[in-house]
Amino acid sequence: MARLLSYGMAINEATRQLMDEDGLVFLIGQGVNSPWYVGNTTMGLKDRFGSQRVFDTPVSENAITGVAIGAALAGMRPIIVHPRMDFALLANEQIFNQASNMYYMFGGKVSAPLVIRAIINRGGEQAAQHSQALQAIYTHSPGLKVVMPSTPYDAKGLLIASIRDKSPVVYIEDRWLYDDAGDVPEEIYEVPIGKGALRKKGHDVTVVATSYMSVQAVKAAEDLATHGIEVEVIDVRSLKPLDKELILKSVVKTGRLIVADGGWTTCGFAAEISAMVASTVFESLKAPILRVALPDTPAPMSRSLEKAYYPTATNIVSTVKRVLDWSPSSQRVALRHHSSQQCQS
Repeated sequence: MARLLSYGMAINEATRQLMDEDGLVFLIGQGVNSPWYVGNTTMGLKDRFGSQRVFDTPVSENAITGVAIGAALAGMRPIIVHPRMDFALLANEQIFNQASNMYYMFGGKVSAPLVIRAIINRGGEQAAQHSQALQAIYTHSPGLKVVMPSTPYDAKGLLIASIRDKSPVVYIEDRWLYDDAGDVPEEIYEVPIGKGALRKKGHDVTVVATSYMSVQAVKAAEDLATHGIEVEVIDVRSLKPLDKELILKSVVKTGRLIVADGGWTTCGFAAEISAMVASTVFESLKAPILRVALPDTPAPMSRSLEKAYYPTATNIVSTVKRVLDWSPSSQRVALRHHSSQQCQS
């Protein structure tokens, strides 16, 4: 039976149900008892399960991640929380050198089945060291699975699938989504890792999006539909493994692709999708692939600059119009303009 539940409480419910189901599941991390750190995603869990299974840790990301990996190797099912994704970087030696390589190095006989909850904390004047969306870095590692739910339904189902998975999973959540509500079944269910979601059907252009940008892509599609433009929106959900078939099928149908991602443009996840499509179904493209992502600058602290820095549905709308207006002649004009500017400089 489904009922309305917020994204944050969907994470909470998934954690509680899996901890009820399996005594080997435990929660570790900085601020796991503090709404300031993790919102309502762990509310009530310490009272229910005690400090033996839900415990706050010192500010030592590398050490506590190593503890979680060791527990996973010993047969436990740890969920480790990094309340600022930025500081999970301090644990990357453990994540990349240890957790991701165990299965390969031990010939498939040993793995490190843990969930790394990495929270993106953009906006709110958090500035450059607290606002980074680093999903592309973790997607780069061959031994990790990476998921980014955008809806409460997926937040619960993907977390359950991640906890039950035999591989280390980086579960990336966006604090901007915590208050979003949606239909979530009360029972335990899984959203399969490796499967994207078709959020809206269309035939004019495909928008492939991640996490918060999937929500913005749906808003943009609804706006454009009032002008007769039909956008097909694909929510990636699972960055690795990636549902390539769903994306390629859509691009072959529409002939146009825009990738919307909350990370930086250069070498970001949007670049990977663009390269994958261009190298696979290039002959189907009617226009260049365009990206809607962060500019290659650190996040500003000023609220007014944040409004200009973070892309929204408005940016997706303008990019859709741009790709629909593209023609070989317009491209030649743009190239001539670019060349003349270079000559003048």
